[in-house]
Amino acid sequence: MQKNFKPHPNSFKNTFCVFNEVLPNEIEGLKKQFESKAGSTYYYTEAGMYRVSNHWGRLANSKWRLIAREPETESKTKIGFAAWDEFYPDNTEEKLYYIEADFEKNLANYQHKKNPNYDGKAILRTSFETTKRLKQVRNLQQLTSWAKYFDYDDIADLRKQIINELIFTERSLEEIKREI
Repeated sequence: MQKNFKPHPNSFKNTFCVFNEVLPNEIEGLKKQFESKAGSTYYYTEAGMYRVSNHWGRLANSKWRLIAREPETESKTKIGFAAWDEFYPDNTEEKLYYIEADFEKNLANYQHKKNPNYDGKAILRTSFETTKRLKQVRNLQQLTSWAKYFDYDDIADLRKQIINELIFTERSLEEIKREI
């Protein structure tokens, strides 16, 4: 029988969290403790929270992301788990976020500075600054039209050079492009 564990109702306001997708057997036997107006269900344990939802990302006043299993499950509704110590504070004023790029998968995302993997090298920015810069990084990853103005041998190397400058310096995209 599950012990009834219930966090404070305001525990999740203005938080950033990355959930990891888990399989349905993880919540078998757990008691549903909350259901949102949007249909997401929540299961609380002493270790953390399970969330069952078909929508992830910005949620009211929080930023919750899901890292999908590989290979990805077919269902649009996903079950995510996050430990209580993985919920980090979020606000618009502080420089809380940094960008990380996965050049092999051609992906980029933002992370919180309290993430234990943060090595202090990537520049910290406010959520607005991070969103703006992340859009630039993703455009560089997905598009090729910008590259016609450069003399290069390998677009992947050029991308990596520019994206790293965007992540690890305060220089603007225009400044970076001018210097290459």
